[in-house]
Amino acid sequence: MLKYLVKQSKALLISASLASILHGICSVLLLAQISSALTETESDRESMALTFAGTALCVMLSYIVASILFERLGQRAHSELRSFITKKVITADYRQLELLGSARVQSALSEHCTRVAEFFESFPIILTNAVVVIGCMVYMAFLSWQVFLFAIIIIGFGSLGYHLAHLRAIRHLEAAANEQDKLFAYFRSLTDGAKELRLNRDKRTTFYNDVLEQSIEKVRAERTFGMSIFVASAGWGNFLIYAFIGIVLFVLVGDVPNRTLIMTGYALVFVYMVGPLEALLLNIPRANLAQVSAERIDDITRAMTSSESQTEKIKSPSLQSVKLQGVLHRYYHEQKDEMFTLGPINLDFHPGEITFLVGGNGSGKTTLAKMLVGLYPPEEGTIVLNGFPIDDVNRDHYRQLFTTIFSDFHLFDRLLETGHGNDLDEKGNLLLTKLHLQNKVKVQDGAFTTLALSQGQRKRLALVVAYLENRPFLVFDEWAADQDPVFKDIFYHELLPELRAMGKAILVISHDDRYFHLADRLIRMENGHIIREEAGTPNNPVVNIKTHQSFQPIT
Repeated sequence: MLKYLVKQSKALLISASLASILHGICSVLLLAQISSALTETESDRESMALTFAGTALCVMLSYIVASILFERLGQRAHSELRSFITKKVITADYRQLELLGSARVQSALSEHCTRVAEFFESFPIILTNAVVVIGCMVYMAFLSWQVFLFAIIIIGFGSLGYHLAHLRAIRHLEAAANEQDKLFAYFRSLTDGAKELRLNRDKRTTFYNDVLEQSIEKVRAERTFGMSIFVASAGWGNFLIYAFIGIVLFVLVGDVPNRTLIMTGYALVFVYMVGPLEALLLNIPRANLAQVSAERIDDITRAMTSSESQTEKIKSPSLQSVKLQGVLHRYYHEQKDEMFTLGPINLDFHPGEITFLVGGNGSGKTTLAKMLVGLYPPEEGTIVLNGFPIDDVNRDHYRQLFTTIFSDFHLFDRLLETGHGNDLDEKGNLLLTKLHLQNKVKVQDGAFTTLALSQGQRKRLALVVAYLENRPFLVFDEWAADQDPVFKDIFYHELLPELRAMGKAILVISHDDRYFHLADRLIRMENGHIIREEAGTPNNPVVNIKTHQSFQPIT
């Protein structure tokens, strides 16, 4: 992930890095000039003052340029990361997104993206102070190579301690990152389950004390402990620096030529170097946090692969027939705590036909609908559109046939798929009136004025979108479950026949047996298999037309 970001902004990163290096070099030169000025004669002060002024100006300008460039780099990195992740989400196979979970994606888009972006903002501090520390070491070698070798030993000893602390701190930061993914899921439950939490005091108390608070505390504790280790190791480094200053001033530098110059130079170098070294040690943890976050983003985005070719903006396919030929899908069934097999299924769908899909909870109705619309590829068998088989190359194009309203549907705040015609608002508002929503919400500039509606009203709003999309195949998953009796009658007696008259193929998943006779065909499912197909007319009860004798009940 970090390599990807560097590649995306290579020129900007190089420019910003050079400015930071220049800032560090000029800072060291400024220190050397201060040390020399303390021992030079009066005659040299005028030329040294001009050099000092030029160097100070260079320090200021290089700092400004480096800071601005790295700020731009950080913001670009944040933007690039979010764009990269969202593109992965949009193109990923739907089943993989279900398995991955929205909480991990939200964590990557918020916390982890921010951590990586902060690394680029702190990088000039790390780079500049590293140059300052290296420059100070070079200046120390110029003053006395014997003392310089002793400094190398001290720094090596300090670095070993810092490295061991680093390894332990990273483990705690990774544990905090893992727990934070769970915490984002709990945050979602906090709002999605607000009704249930307010209705049940014991549930609310247990969720807060035993779930939410413990997760928050674990993230805090792990991250605090990890960062505390870094701070302690930085303090250890500072202690070694001051200890070395004392050894140099009072032990190593004896009665030698230029003793005053060497002692003054070392004192200045070490006092000056403490600040950059402390900043370096404190900002390296931000780089480690960025590394952990980048690895988390890598893990998440690697799990979001796509096996399909993406469809360009072309006309949706026409519908003559859709056939499921021996399609089969397996998945983990939570209610039964076992692998569940859906199929093999053989079905035909045609325009101008209303099909009801019925069966008990957990019988596989919604999974069959997801396989029909192309969200789940069949593990066996074939889906055939107008005589042509559907595969990974054309499955995304095939999906453009369908408009769906699943029981867990999401309602966008604007009409994204319906174009931007001048009459879009007018058509939308006419449909809102038809569904008795005109006093609750309106369409303005292609967007809904509010989504703060009841679940039944939101489903009616989703039906408005379905009408405006005007696709040839509509799938309704328990659409009428949240409607009052009046709108149930309107849906079954008026809207469905109207859609059929428009030539639409319609699949309705329903438990409303009082309306089953309105279907052109009724399909009954049990334990992942179709056990019976029935046909009916608007005036007569459905009658059995086909029994699937091959069905073997799962015991």
